[in-house]
Amino acid sequence: MVTYKYLKILRDKHVTVVMLNRPEAANALNKEHLSEIEACALSFRDDEETRVVIFSGEGNHFSSGADIQEMKKQDDTGLLMKRRRIRMGERALNAVLAIDQITIGAWNGGAIGGGACLATAMDFRIGASGCFIQYPEIDLGLNLMWQSLPLTIRLVGTSKAKRLVIGGERIYDEQLVEWGIIDHIVSPDELISAAKNLAMRYVNKSPIAAQMIKRSINQISGALDQALMHSDADQHLLSMATDDQKIARKSYLDKSTPSFTGN
Repeated sequence: MVTYKYLKILRDKHVTVVMLNRPEAANALNKEHLSEIEACALSFRDDEETRVVIFSGEGNHFSSGADIQEMKKQDDTGLLMKRRRIRMGERALNAVLAIDQITIGAWNGGAIGGGACLATAMDFRIGASGCFIQYPEIDLGLNLMWQSLPLTIRLVGTSKAKRLVIGGERIYDEQLVEWGIIDHIVSPDELISAAKNLAMRYVNKSPIAAQMIKRSINQISGALDQALMHSDADQHLLSMATDDQKIARKSYLDKSTPSFTGN
């Protein structure tokens, strides 16, 4: 059985729980963590027993997104390797989206940036009271990456997607339900058990039929995603080269008010 540094895998017959396990960093997603998520997601191709996969986060948050400290270390990386490395999140997310089994996000605390991308890639989401979503990329002078923008738009529509991704609004539990991002809210101590109860609804369906229908729905609704979003990593590289991005990152880390130049 494969062991991971930043994931905890809990198997119970037809249900597998994948815990993001870097709580000391609010489950921030560094390169190794993203590689493990991709590998874990791909491993379900050879898993005949599991019918539902639940993703959750150890500690107080589902995930705080891309590791900002690691991003700072990549400033001196050559363009060729930088372009490849920034697509690691995209590959991890696409691997999760391609899981044949039904996926459920058991959402505790914050799903921020890349963490929000991961949460929106699930088939269903249950939230613990106090959970929230936020896309802080705009406050870092960056676009939303990982080919995840269509996921947000499909869940909430264009206007609310702009509020989230351009406005950087932080939306909490009951409003997440109102917007259709989360199916329902439970108390934090009931989160995993509620996710498992939801999982049983799908465990008891024909896995062949369920997985075929899931794939059809995803293919129909996301048929143009790859064509439309193929260049978001290059857009990210462009935004990283701007003066505004440097201003944004400094003010974000210093908690000061930025003054953008449009350059």
